[in-house]
Amino acid sequence: MAQLNMVEAVNLALREEMARDHDVILLGEDVGKEGGVFRVTEGLQQAFGKERSIDTPLAESGIVGCAFGMALMGLKPVAELQFMGFLYPGFDQIISHVGRIRNRTRGVYTAPLVIRMPYGGGIHAPEHHSESSEAMLAHTPGIKVVIPSSPAEARGLLKSAIRDPDPVLFLEPKRIYRAIKEEVSEEEVLLPIGEARVLREGKNLTLVAWGAMVREVLKAAEELAGGGIEAEVIDLRCVSPMDTDTVVASVQKTGRCVIVHEAPRTCGVGAELSAQIMEGALLSLKAPVERVTGFDTVMPLPQGEHFYLPDQRRILRGVKKILEF
Repeated sequence: MAQLNMVEAVNLALREEMARDHDVILLGEDVGKEGGVFRVTEGLQQAFGKERSIDTPLAESGIVGCAFGMALMGLKPVAELQFMGFLYPGFDQIISHVGRIRNRTRGVYTAPLVIRMPYGGGIHAPEHHSESSEAMLAHTPGIKVVIPSSPAEARGLLKSAIRDPDPVLFLEPKRIYRAIKEEVSEEEVLLPIGEARVLREGKNLTLVAWGAMVREVLKAAEELAGGGIEAEVIDLRCVSPMDTDTVVASVQKTGRCVIVHEAPRTCGVGAELSAQIMEGALLSLKAPVERVTGFDTVMPLPQGEHFYLPDQRRILRGVKKILEF
């Protein structure tokens, strides 16, 4: 097995899928010659040529629209948007066309495309570079929204996303692009879209997170274990479709839950999870569901970023609140 960071794992998944299927096409701003702003696609244009790794103009609506047209004609485009904050010009295409085409044509056409984008904070970026808008995407019918939390997860989930017959938005937490390395199997691994994974078994409470927040939750769980508190940790993996069954089953066992995400609190994915827990595990709850989240404001500029992002300290404070309820 190779030790890879997330940038390397995503690059590997793209390389493997491009070699396997000639219909897989990359497009986006600087994805070819430069290898992308984070160098995720580095070397792929040299390996597969300019017709399969296409540098586009700075036009997100055009990138998504072109990818949609390619998908309708039988290709499998993987479009990159440089940052999630640049998604919004292309959102019209996603809502109006990409997510609706299967329903609009009664299944005659589908859109087997992937839209990749770095998302989230933690790298001291300027405005529009630290968005966490996954709730908005999860509320959009017809698309799947996948968020890996580690290099191996990124490789396995991206390969599944590229082979999916429907559109997938693949959000890559840039905070951990190069922060961690882990073993990535040399064998082909396809991870299921729409299934959460239990990272750590526990009986006293359930901790749920996705993306970069999974690391913070695992650190909190480790500290809790030192005090004799066993926390079950769930990586949601996908916010659409959302595996609420795994979360509800865990809360039925533990009776307590803390949900952690860096997106704003109001109408966030954590709110939907809280509602699902109430509907499926109300009689098992020993305390209200606690949410540890970002705030209902624009992500601060670099010097204030650490005030905004949930961390181990804030998670433990949320745990203390529900344990003492």
